[in-house]
Amino acid sequence: MAGFGPRAQNDAPSTRKELHVNCLERNEPCLPMALPGNACFAIVAPAGPARLDTQKADRWFADRGHRCRIYPSTLQAQGYLAGSDRQRLQDLHDAFADPSIDAILCMRGGYGSMRLLDQLDFELIRRNPKPLIGYSDITALHTAIYRSTGLLTFHGAMLNADLLGAKLQPTEASLLAQLGGQLRSGAPIAHPADFALTSVLPGVASGPLLGGNLSMLGATLGTIAELETQGCILFIEDVNEPLYRVDRLLTQLRLAGKLEGIKGVLAGDFAGITTAALTPLLQDIFGPLGVPVLAGWRSGHCDPNVCLPLGARVRLDSVEQTLLLEQDLFRA
Repeated sequence: MAGFGPRAQNDAPSTRKELHVNCLERNEPCLPMALPGNACFAIVAPAGPARLDTQKADRWFADRGHRCRIYPSTLQAQGYLAGSDRQRLQDLHDAFADPSIDAILCMRGGYGSMRLLDQLDFELIRRNPKPLIGYSDITALHTAIYRSTGLLTFHGAMLNADLLGAKLQPTEASLLAQLGGQLRSGAPIAHPADFALTSVLPGVASGPLLGGNLSMLGATLGTIAELETQGCILFIEDVNEPLYRVDRLLTQLRLAGKLEGIKGVLAGDFAGITTAALTPLLQDIFGPLGVPVLAGWRSGHCDPNVCLPLGARVRLDSVEQTLLLEQDLFRA
């Protein structure tokens, strides 16, 4: 196995605690700008490596009227990481800081995002708010950035497996529609009709949609990426985890107090576990809380993979099986 590069270092003064102030407590939500025509996507790899066909990537964006810029970490590999921590961190910072970049798209998940959390320049990100897109291991970035800046990010298709992998619609359509500002307050986040949803527990609730990969939500407890769940609609998904491990992860969140005060639950795809098998566990964990739970939502390690705006206020109706936006996703 290849050796690992040096841990990322930050030359900024030691004011890390100040940068981690939760700006949501100051009532300062942070919205990015919607994509313009001929937008430029930064392609970064904050986690694991993969072989990227750069010509195929260029064609994919060009066919849709956009451009992409490939950052160094996407073409590197050091063991199970896409290059050194220093390089992966630098790519993220450079992409946020560059005014010619309109959105930041992760190449893949895997593992590695957590290694960058204590070196992220949250003040740089807050000053340059842009859509960050990814899922799986990228959950660590979503939660840390939201907690420290309030920036709305997107749990959506990544480049290699989803977009270049030609997943079923609305994988691409939901991503581009949301990034393009086509969904406004009051609009539904459409779920593909061919895939049945399950009303696990009835009810209607509103709150910011937060969460992501369940394993990462557990792994980041006690860190600067620990999810603030009070008043939220909790979204969860996972892959390659048997039912007992999902039980263990949900129980971990419960014992950590992270289920107290949630308003509702949207259960995404749990690859390898049917919704029928998952439903009794969801009823057992969330039933005592009296919150609505809707399961079978096609977001996560699945095909199709519906984009979700993390941090956006939504209205979940588990009986009507709908998810509505209650705010615009971008600055005017």
